Amino acid sequence: MNLCDIREVKALLSRHGFHFSKSLGQNFLIADWVPRDIAAAGGGDKACGVLEIGPGIGCLTRELCGRAAKVVSVELDPALPPVLAETMADAENFTLISGDVLQLDIPRLVDGHFQGLTPLVCANLPYNAATPILGALVEAKRFEAITVMVQREAALRLAAKPGTGDYGALSVYMQYHTQPEILFDVPPECFLPAPKVTSSVIRCQVRREPAVPRLRGGIFLPDGKGGLRPAAEDAVQLSLHGVWLPAGEGRHRGGDFAMRAAARSPGRGPGAGGICRPGGWSVRNDTAFVNPP
Repeated sequence: MNLCDIREVKALLSRHGFHFSKSLGQNFLIADWVPRDIAAAGGGDKACGVLEIGPGIGCLTRELCGRAAKVVSVELDPALPPVLAETMADAENFTLISGDVLQLDIPRLVDGHFQGLTPLVCANLPYNAATPILGALVEAKRFEAITVMVQREAALRLAAKPGTGDYGALSVYMQYHTQPEILFDVPPECFLPAPKVTSSVIRCQVRREPAVPRLRGGIFLPDGKGGLRPAAEDAVQLSLHGVWLPAGEGRHRGGDFAMRAAARSPGRGPGAGGICRPGGWSVRNDTAFVNPP
């Protein structure tokens, strides 16, 4: 079965009574070069185990199984396991896990399935959940590289340089932990149904060590060379860059962590302000906060 032939795909989906879900951001690939090139970009081989999120009907999954020693795919939609049982029936190195990847213990999953293998991620991520999924994959601290297809807008943010319009919290977080590189674009006509946006494949090589040393509060400033440098911990120096510090008394609302502006001189702060998630990241005036206390 050609899983990129639109006629065969429609017949397959009709046979299983499948209907696309907008809430799950489902768009299946129908251009055979795309899953082939994504799998090649992922770098998997017989020494690797690959985690895939959102396999859909198995278009990319089959390419991954042809390269890697083992592929574990996590699928949220309960309507797709019967489809995958048909399309992946001859793949002995394939395992399907039904559920939400954000609810799984990813380190335990990797340790249990990929013993003796180099763990990688290669996936066409559901666009409406790409950011939290990327955060969970990085925080798992198990993968050598994360190669995913996302909306081009998201890919540009991941790889953006300080001072550019796309640079923000996600850029800082991913560049602190990984080295993102946009590889190629995928036009809307390569999907069923066709989305209204262009997609991009981006490879994030996980850093063995963070991009810069960690200081108290994890505060970093632009270094003038397109990267980040550790910030001074003096409040006067921090304030020159619009740096925000923990508010002290805190303002806990919906799990948020309050921040206050750094004082221009000790003891003179303008009060509570920007918000940063606990254990998360934030950017104010091109200043990065990674895992604030």
